[in-house]
Amino acid sequence: MTNYIPNSDKDKKLMMDAIGIKNTDELFTDIPKEKILTNPLNLPRGVSEIELRQNMKDICKKNIIPKLSFLGAGCYNHFIPSTVNSVISRSEFLTAYTPYQPEISQGSLQIMYEFQSMIASLSGMDAANASMYDGASALAEAASVTCLSKGKNTILISKGVHPEYRDVVRTYMKARDVNVIEIEIKDGVTDKDDLKNRVNEDVAAVIIQSPNFFGIIEDQEKISDIAHKNNALMVSCVIESISLGILKSPGSLGADIFIGEGQSFGLTPSFGGPHLGLFAVKKELIRKMPGRIVGKTSDADGKDAYVLTLQAREQHIRREKAGSNICTNQGLCAIAASVYLSTVGKKLKDLAYQNMQKAHYAFDTLLQVDGSEKVFENPFFNEFVLKVKNSREIKSKLEEKNIIIGLLLEDFYPELKDCILFCVTELTRKEDIDDLAKELSVAIGDSL
Repeated sequence: MTNYIPNSDKDKKLMMDAIGIKNTDELFTDIPKEKILTNPLNLPRGVSEIELRQNMKDICKKNIIPKLSFLGAGCYNHFIPSTVNSVISRSEFLTAYTPYQPEISQGSLQIMYEFQSMIASLSGMDAANASMYDGASALAEAASVTCLSKGKNTILISKGVHPEYRDVVRTYMKARDVNVIEIEIKDGVTDKDDLKNRVNEDVAAVIIQSPNFFGIIEDQEKISDIAHKNNALMVSCVIESISLGILKSPGSLGADIFIGEGQSFGLTPSFGGPHLGLFAVKKELIRKMPGRIVGKTSDADGKDAYVLTLQAREQHIRREKAGSNICTNQGLCAIAASVYLSTVGKKLKDLAYQNMQKAHYAFDTLLQVDGSEKVFENPFFNEFVLKVKNSREIKSKLEEKNIIIGLLLEDFYPELKDCILFCVTELTRKEDIDDLAKELSVAIGDSL
């Protein structure tokens, strides 16, 4: 097996002489001898690069690529322009960590500044950061911001928010001794009567998702009014960010904090990651926002210059006053999103419309299949719910044909037995939808 350490014997001797040792064993004299491993590890023999490549190819052959997939639920398969991978594969971006030395990181800082500007514009907020790990942890950070800002320890979160996002919020809030109360859903949207009954002056924030987990568009304006009348903040979460191209921005509908998942902006599903957390706020909350904020200024020559600014995390201020301990970011993913949004530009509206149009065609087509039923009446974006008898059996039958129909909702909402969440994007063809309808009809017929 090849030794990948490039130091020659001469190099090693020079280094050991410099620190005053005779051999490398002296570097470990503080470790008890009985704790030092002397026998070889029980590992397979080393292999050559050729053998490794062949082994990896054999493993890859076991992957099954679905013929059709209508799975969404927080991770979406969108077209990625070639410009995205072309830019992010450049060597100067591949180590896109926090640029602590702005004088030599102007390119990275500029693209992050442009990323912030685009996210702030899309969300209708005053400022955005660059960036968060993913949508779920960003939402939990937002919950922390609201509690610290309001000096309260209760938040209300709609059951229409992604179940896994709610789990992450509860985990974060448990450590902060914050009460997390869930608001019921009615006809697939946040029950405003239940919200009115639960919200009061002790509540720091109301958290909703729109389009929500069922793909349905929430009445954010009314929900924000209810929150603000009770001196609470409103947090709007958008997981399918393509919807921002056609729906009114959360900021224009009264949101104080916008949280998003940026995976739809130029990132592949990739077995669940990496993702990209979006975080934007109104002006009043800028000093509370976690993560990095890139600012634009002028240098001594009057030229544009970019710097990190307004950081409120434990590395820069007293730990007990920090609102977050987020110590890194998704720099490369943020760059990918920037390139994606720059490439798509104003066509994002057309793209969002195409997603919605195809989803509604799929809804109408699948609803004509005997054995499928409508579940909710409210308008939706590119995901929708249908009830299909014996859904688990149907799902298994179609998977045998290499077709993924969607997510079984009863795994997260027991009351929605036999309900399936379908997702359609611009990559879904009319023929794909028609084929699904035929296969679904056959599978239902066979299960009766």
